[in-house]
Amino acid sequence: MNYKVLDKDKYYRKGVYRHFTEDCRCSVSITNKIDVTNLVKYSKKANTKFYVNFLYLLCKVLNSRDDYKIQYLYEEDKLIVFDKINPSHYIFHEDSETCTVVYSEYFEDYNKFYESCIADIDKGKETREYNFDSKNHINYFDASYISWISYESLNIELPDGHLYFLPIINWGKYKEENKKLRMPVSVRLNHAVADGYLVAKVFKLLEEEINKI
Repeated sequence: MNYKVLDKDKYYRKGVYRHFTEDCRCSVSITNKIDVTNLVKYSKKANTKFYVNFLYLLCKVLNSRDDYKIQYLYEEDKLIVFDKINPSHYIFHEDSETCTVVYSEYFEDYNKFYESCIADIDKGKETREYNFDSKNHINYFDASYISWISYESLNIELPDGHLYFLPIINWGKYKEENKKLRMPVSVRLNHAVADGYLVAKVFKLLEEEINKI
């Protein structure tokens, strides 16, 4: 894990950063339905898991801009940008109706990511422990699949997390709408490091990556 320290005085969003960390502490969250038709078709044709394929594209998008890789180090009072952020995602256990956190590393190489992520998921199925370990996974963003519904909106509250800057991403079931398969995706970012444009950009980039398949 590597990172660079941002100079707050030279940060291109310094005025916004000051306002939304001091005067108006808040986050911004948008839910949007994206067209995943091509990704579903690809997954079925290649006999691969849609979930892992989407997670790969999500990681690729979030690692494409420094804005999505920013975090604040409380103990050192540093604003940093990670070289890479990885997903912490979840396995749901039907028998206990609980979740286990799965930590996967993002690799640009699709095959390497896919194989590694599948192994992580299989390992996660073997335990019922939650195993949340933020101290050893500080460059991990939260990625959560709400598999039971295709929802219209979702809101994440972090009342004590006004200096938490990594993305929080949720998505639900895709369903057919006007002959297209559309999936709700929710993107939450801290307003100090992101505005509506940067949140909307996540959706645009995801659809661009899906259309490349």
